[in-house]
Amino acid sequence: MLLVSALVSYVYYRRTVAQQPVDLWALVPDDAVLVAATRDHPTLVRHLKETQLWDNLATLRYFQQVEENVALADSLGSTRNSVLSFLGRKNVLTSVHVTGPRSFDVLFLVPVGSVREHRQIRTLVEALGRDARYRLGTRSYHGQELTTITPRQGGGLTYFNYRNTLVISANATLVEAVVRRTEHEGQPSIAAEFGNTDYLRLKDVDAMLLVNYRQLPPFLGVFFQPALRPDFEYLASIGDKSLLQMKLSANRVVFNGFTNPERARGSLHQRLQNQPADRLRMAEVLSTRTALLLHVAANPAALRAALPTDTTARRLVDSLATTLDAEAALCYLAVSSPRAVPARLAVVRTHNAARTALWLGQLRRATGTSPSFELYGAYQLYQNGVPRLAQRLLGPLFAPVGNGGAPATALVGNYLVLADDAAALRVYLTDVAAGRLWTNSPTQVALLEETTPVARLSVVLDTRNSWNVLLRALVEDRRAGLLRNEALLQRFPQIALQFAPADNGQYYTQWVLRHPPVGPAVASLQGNGGVGSSLSFKAGLAGLGPVLLPAPVPSRPPSVLVQDRSGALHYVTPDNTVGWSDTLGGALVSPPALLPGAFGRRPGLLLSTANRVFLLDEQGRSAPNFPLNLPDTVQAESVGGAPAADGQPARVLVADRFANLFLFDARGNAPAGWQPKRLDFALGAPPQLLRVGGRDVVVCLLQNGYIFAYDILGNALPGFPISLGARLHTQAFVEAGPTLRRTRLTVVNQHAELVTFTLSGEVVQRRRLTTWSRSSSFRLVADQDQQSYAVVRDDGQGRTTVLDAAGRILADRRFVTSGEKPVQLFRFGARRALVITEPGPAKAYLFDTQSRLVGGEPFDSSAPTVGLTYDAGANAYQLYRVVGNELRRLVLKMD
Repeated sequence: MLLVSALVSYVYYRRTVAQQPVDLWALVPDDAVLVAATRDHPTLVRHLKETQLWDNLATLRYFQQVEENVALADSLGSTRNSVLSFLGRKNVLTSVHVTGPRSFDVLFLVPVGSVREHRQIRTLVEALGRDARYRLGTRSYHGQELTTITPRQGGGLTYFNYRNTLVISANATLVEAVVRRTEHEGQPSIAAEFGNTDYLRLKDVDAMLLVNYRQLPPFLGVFFQPALRPDFEYLASIGDKSLLQMKLSANRVVFNGFTNPERARGSLHQRLQNQPADRLRMAEVLSTRTALLLHVAANPAALRAALPTDTTARRLVDSLATTLDAEAALCYLAVSSPRAVPARLAVVRTHNAARTALWLGQLRRATGTSPSFELYGAYQLYQNGVPRLAQRLLGPLFAPVGNGGAPATALVGNYLVLADDAAALRVYLTDVAAGRLWTNSPTQVALLEETTPVARLSVVLDTRNSWNVLLRALVEDRRAGLLRNEALLQRFPQIALQFAPADNGQYYTQWVLRHPPVGPAVASLQGNGGVGSSLSFKAGLAGLGPVLLPAPVPSRPPSVLVQDRSGALHYVTPDNTVGWSDTLGGALVSPPALLPGAFGRRPGLLLSTANRVFLLDEQGRSAPNFPLNLPDTVQAESVGGAPAADGQPARVLVADRFANLFLFDARGNAPAGWQPKRLDFALGAPPQLLRVGGRDVVVCLLQNGYIFAYDILGNALPGFPISLGARLHTQAFVEAGPTLRRTRLTVVNQHAELVTFTLSGEVVQRRRLTTWSRSSSFRLVADQDQQSYAVVRDDGQGRTTVLDAAGRILADRRFVTSGEKPVQLFRFGARRALVITEPGPAKAYLFDTQSRLVGGEPFDSSAPTVGLTYDAGANAYQLYRVVGNELRRLVLKMD
């Protein structure tokens, strides 16, 4: 009976209790400082890589530990990227908690959705238990079984499973706090005030962040000096909690959402309540040396607090306060050393600068301060004899730090500037007189354009200017960490946090982390569906289409080569970032070619400008003896190569616009028979350098219908030249063989004849493929792997027809323009795709295996060619094209 009762209880738990959905937010302890909610993890990881944030995050020690644990789990899992696949599109919460005066820890809440996933977790834990480097232990806490995984070298984590939800943390007290919360179901969650708000349902939202402002001062106290704690508490009293959505874009991270105000008496919100929001007008007087700006749009009377112990010239100070307007800011300037006291200014707008100057003069007379002044351009610096004047005018936020030096004041336009130390004001006035102001800085103007137009409270940080200020403010044991993570901070030199009153009594909150666009291109992200991305190049892109390089792993996107209009070659990584750039000194004359084995087992990129030939590896490094310099009178039109093999060195073949052929080996030596070799008629297509049975053969197709084949000494091969009886405007399709006789080449002439010949000079097949006319032209197009071909017929009147080798029509379309249309053939196993580009309107027509126009309309493409790949695992194509200044990548589903 006892056994049956236990079985019934277990079945009831599994079928009823465990199946009920768990509100993850209700499990988060109330002392969380930050809570991040993520859902589409593959897209989030891709966006982090595309914005290059992934590499910056990888420098963080905590992130490195997580990455190591993920790598370990992947190595023990059954598939590659098993952790990322496990997370998938689960709703995962990550919370940050202060666990000591100088420490914080992270808690993870991960749903488990199936028996298979439970089995994966059990397999992983059992594998760790068998590993001598780890110790596994279990203990009971309030009726829950907690599992601890401890590496021999220290550290470790604790987890337990609560109704199909994994609760994981490196700090066991956080896991225990969750256990205690599970004993009191129905209590409000940390996000209860925001109801059912879920930004993750919106398009292009990468994550959701909850900020608990009441816990923010202790968290900042982990890093900064205790003396700053009152300032943190005062500023954090603007709100209770914020719920923000996060979007990653090309050069910034944007958090925006709403904040519930802090209702406690004496809070900053209480002081700012009912004050009008306003724009940052004082940008016209802010120095580009500004490190930190705290901007408040409020009447000074709302900010002021009574100072009964300070009665110096009280009536004059009150009279001076009446001349001030509803805009004030605390401004910290950059300093040259962490040991220097930060230069601090209070800037406040005035109703009438003349009246303000009058009351300042009376204050100087009442306190016996010298009326003399220092002149900086058109601005006058006066000594100030009233102690703590900025605090008395503008409230406790503007209280001086330390004893300071000789206080001073100045009027800059309609703004009163007060300094604790005259030295800081001298530096500021020097910048203002020189015009080094925000309104004159394109970088600062761009930041202001991207922030909220009006706000009640704004905090703007420049991490480059504030570096030494931050170092001084940090506690000693955190300074080394700041130095280690300098790259991450410098990644976003501009940070702005703003609070603007909303109609519902909340604050609209926006937090922008921005870096000015750097490098030759700016990336735009793929959508949550992974449907596309773009890379915009500042110098524009040349007419050369994107060149796709073979991917080391078939499932990975390829790298891409493009050239901009300044002549620079750019290598674009699979993560949509520019890996390297190389200024070649001119435009490429033809698409880059791959030269196998140019760098050991790695291929090289063979490319040419008008009079220079380059051979680069995948890192952009040049091969020995390259580039090769052609004579100044040479204007190259094509370049090709043959890899080193069978005792023969690698060779490079260049043809110029006058049908001169130049042949070199990898050391720059030219064979005796090529001085250069001059052909008697124009080339119908770039010459082809073949290696057959250890022999180098150069095949030249001339426009007059003759075909020549030369050996390495420049002598014509037996049986050549061959006359096809009609003109040629095509390349040859090569079927390589072990001997000259068994190597076949196929061409199409302008009489629509498909001709196949061997390198022994024999014509083995000649047949007419279709009809021809005087206005029509024919050319042969090979696929991307040179394994098959198609024949293109242009009738000269706008109609383009593509046929296979048997004469069957693959595509037939009449276009607006009558010029020649570039055609590309792609094959991926049994799948086929055709692309016809119309250069005039800049359109690319993509046809699938059934010869249907994909999407029902053409794609924009301003280059003559596009790139296309197929991922069999995802059953998706990726289309690469140039549109104006952008390299675009689009994921397609077809067939």
